[in-house]
Amino acid sequence: MRKLNRRDFIKATSASALSIASLGAVSQSLRSFSAHAQTNDDYKALVCVFLFGGIDNHEVVLPYDQASWQQYASIRQSLLTAQGTQRARENLLPLNPINQASFGERRFALPPELGRIKQLFDTGSAAIIGNVGPLIAPTNRQSFMESSVLLPPRLFSHNDQQSVWQASAPEGAQFGWGGLFADAAITRNPSQSVDFSTISSSADALFLTGKRAQPYQISTQGAASNQLLQQFANAQDNVGQGLYNSLRQHFAGEVGSSEHLIRQDVLRLMQNSLLTNEQYNRSKLNADGLITPFPTSPLGQQLRVIAESIAIRDQLEVKRQVFFVGIGNFDTHSDQATSLPSLLNQVDESIDAFYRSIQEMGLGSQVTLFTASDFGRTLTVNGDGTDHGWGGHHFVIGDAVIGQQIFGEIPPPTFEHEQDAGNGRLIPSTSIEQFAAPLGRWFGLSADEIEKTFPNLQNFPTGMLNFI
Repeated sequence: MRKLNRRDFIKATSASALSIASLGAVSQSLRSFSAHAQTNDDYKALVCVFLFGGIDNHEVVLPYDQASWQQYASIRQSLLTAQGTQRARENLLPLNPINQASFGERRFALPPELGRIKQLFDTGSAAIIGNVGPLIAPTNRQSFMESSVLLPPRLFSHNDQQSVWQASAPEGAQFGWGGLFADAAITRNPSQSVDFSTISSSADALFLTGKRAQPYQISTQGAASNQLLQQFANAQDNVGQGLYNSLRQHFAGEVGSSEHLIRQDVLRLMQNSLLTNEQYNRSKLNADGLITPFPTSPLGQQLRVIAESIAIRDQLEVKRQVFFVGIGNFDTHSDQATSLPSLLNQVDESIDAFYRSIQEMGLGSQVTLFTASDFGRTLTVNGDGTDHGWGGHHFVIGDAVIGQQIFGEIPPPTFEHEQDAGNGRLIPSTSIEQFAAPLGRWFGLSADEIEKTFPNLQNFPTGMLNFI
């Protein structure tokens, strides 16, 4: 059995039954929390909505011109039959992008469950990024079939492709590009709070992990608490309250010098967790509540607490923040006709509520939300579902977005075209780097910082997409 060293112990302790909600940046000395709020005239935030399981891109953006629709319907006949009128052409929501000329006679539509996002698209506050996914260099059907180009590792694997999307490397990656964005903001602005630079309402927080920034975990109830302390705090007797006060003083007291380095590290973790949680909860308690109602769905409630976190940005002393939320069940190998529409409706309602809450705060051009997912899915069906794909279509939403446009490519609903890896599994025509880099530029990263964050971007002659 391998000997447990100090580093291992710290890592294990941070995820143990102590239930410390946020470990913060261990290397940072403890800050005294100032009641003074910053001016956040240049505040900006990115919000990643991750759709775990691999959303079916062929049902996110559908063909609408008659010829393309007929091709699609003939390939997906069994699935369309199971869906009934939900996917009848006359019930789709046709798109009228201002760059329609780029697609010739081909037309596109959204499914009826995405009506609110369609309205955001129509009003110029949403854009569609077509066929985006992990690439190392430009790839097409010929180079893929001939293995003449480097490919991303472990394609079509859920865990690995989730990691590649978030951190440009398979499972085991250390740093996500959202965390590296936050690192750049922290370096540029010394008064920026490290603790609240990246906030997650999802258990998967690789995307938010930087070299300095560490994801601060919240639940739909607010900051998670130290369970040991909370048990005593909730006690109805003097003994319990006394224990709570003693433990709190112990955790919040001076670490001091000691030969017991592990003890010092654990106490620092406890201190940082206690103080950051108290600051977060105190800030929320003193803040005016949002009027915008949110759906009670899992995604709706996650985006609600993200909106509430943005509302207390001054008290948290941040000018730049990156957020991560996620929902699952998009791995629709079966029963797609029943499961996917309800999931899309949840996404639609939740994102629309979030957008309206940002408008309520007057931050429409300062907060940008985008979707991501493990991968797309095959155009072919396996009876009542679809299988793992590669490239997919995603939304970017916010008033800073160059909206009512489709960026990138939407390959035709056929087989053996230039971006078909087989069975209608799309080879991405836009890399994650080309998708993420403009978000970083908008967030405030320099060209050098973008290059260091995305070294593979130089492999794509066309550079980043300019959708924001």
